[in-house]
Amino acid sequence: MATPASQMPAIGSSVPVVAANAAEAASKPKPCCVCKDEKSIRDECMLFSNAADPQKDCQSTIDRYKTCMAGFGFKV
Repeated sequence: MATPASQMPAIGSSVPVVAANAAEAASKPKPCCVCKDEKSIRDECMLFSNAADPQKDCQSTIDRYKTCMAGFGFKV
């Protein structure tokens, strides 16, 4: 059975939305690709800390990583 043309969505109606989303995704880097130095310093601090509370001991490195990620538009 064929669907009448009046019930079919127009082809061009969704193209601008898809193009806008693709352009936005292409301009924003992936979270894994930014702040690599800050991330490795944070991870080393957390893994090798001898403190009873590594999160408290490494708070300054965690804050630097969060600030860096926020600069790229990511909320950590």
